[in-house]
Amino acid sequence: MNLINPVSIIRILSSILLIEAAFLLACTPVSAIYGETVMPFLLSALTTLILAGILRLASRKYKKENISNRDTFLIVTLAWVVISVIGSFPYLFSRTIPTFINAFFESSSGFTTTGASILTEVESLPRSILFWRSLTHWIGGIGIIVLVILILPSLKVTGYQLFSLESSVKEKIHPQIKGVVTRILLIYLGLTAIEILFLSLGDMNLFDSICHSFGTVATGGFSTRNTGIAGYSAYSQYIIGTFMFLAAVSYVVYYHLISGSFHKIRKNDELWFYIFMVTASVCFLTLILFYGTDRNFELSFRDAYFQVTSQISCTGFASTDYMKFPPLGWYFMFLLMFFGGSTGSTTGGIKMGRHLIALKNLRNAFIKLHHPSAVIPVQMNGQRVTDDTVNQVVVFIFLYILTFLAGSMIMQISGISILEASGASATSMAGIGPGLGLSGNMGNFAHFNPVAKVTMILLMIAGRLELFTFFTVFTRPFRRT
Repeated sequence: MNLINPVSIIRILSSILLIEAAFLLACTPVSAIYGETVMPFLLSALTTLILAGILRLASRKYKKENISNRDTFLIVTLAWVVISVIGSFPYLFSRTIPTFINAFFESSSGFTTTGASILTEVESLPRSILFWRSLTHWIGGIGIIVLVILILPSLKVTGYQLFSLESSVKEKIHPQIKGVVTRILLIYLGLTAIEILFLSLGDMNLFDSICHSFGTVATGGFSTRNTGIAGYSAYSQYIIGTFMFLAAVSYVVYYHLISGSFHKIRKNDELWFYIFMVTASVCFLTLILFYGTDRNFELSFRDAYFQVTSQISCTGFASTDYMKFPPLGWYFMFLLMFFGGSTGSTTGGIKMGRHLIALKNLRNAFIKLHHPSAVIPVQMNGQRVTDDTVNQVVVFIFLYILTFLAGSMIMQISGISILEASGASATSMAGIGPGLGLSGNMGNFAHFNPVAKVTMILLMIAGRLELFTFFTVFTRPFRRT
């Protein structure tokens, strides 16, 4: 029997706490610049360091060779719970969010890049808290395991196991795992820096540019304003809309672009399917807004472009209240919650690659009705997709829908309306943020009861880990292996 090795789990969790403590301390200069107290972050960092030290002492006999596959599942799942709990400390110590459930909700929403919020008044928060709130997006977008691998190069094979369970990057772009995560981090940093520059050239100050760039590149969605992006200029909306679109492109595509492998980009079926779906969705919603509201064509296109890219990329920024769209419009926005961006990006949802494989498999099924003996393999990027992969995609989509329905039912039973429960379940799993009704993209989840909030937290973490990693630790085979 391959038993769980708690020493290995505790050791890696201690490293994660050390990294989070460093990010907490990184917020103290922001507090000093704006004349705010640094105590919430110093106390949070000190508490985190003490916990890390205790775990470090408890794992003195750590050996990387002892880490099993079951350990990696537990490490990745526990990592997201632990960083979210620690991430709630600044809210609690600053009293900006005085209750644990709400602070844990906001922290989980940040790290999982969901962007759902219980805050009703964002602009009154200290700048340092707003910075931490956006920084949790940026940390969660790149993935805490990526940072651990960079700091603990001795993980080697185990590092790739951890990374593959947390990330949706399945194509190895470098033979060594550290090479993979280094390239991903450089692309991530590059996109962030470029967006900060472009936003700073518009009507955003440097602070808002940094916070919104963190939220965009990580496909998070936390804003520094109560009205989201609606209060900014058309220029800023187009810039953020464009970078939301770019953030939902696979990082593998960016690697091929930088390395000059253009033929691999041309053969990337998911990329072209993603571009087609965004284009078709923008055109469809533009027509709905142009003919169904009093918007002119430019505003109809801008709102459609921004909200479609926000929804498909699972960012959740708002330039307008989509609950005020014609019924077909806001219903279409709800359907977009199940799309997701590209595999290998920071987005959530089902993702375009899975949709494409499922559609190709569906097409083949209809062909076989007329030609039963035909052998028609599913192909992606010019290569055959194995039957195991096709089956896994079908199972994932089924599990995704089943989890969505279960989450909706639990929240509805707890007292949430069916409209808001459905929106909350879908948005939590996809990591988008806004839901439907009062919790739409101009609302919040402050009025949700504790049961509904805890349900959303679990759905956020499960969605961030793409379901399988999260649910595996609760299965009977996992406990008996």
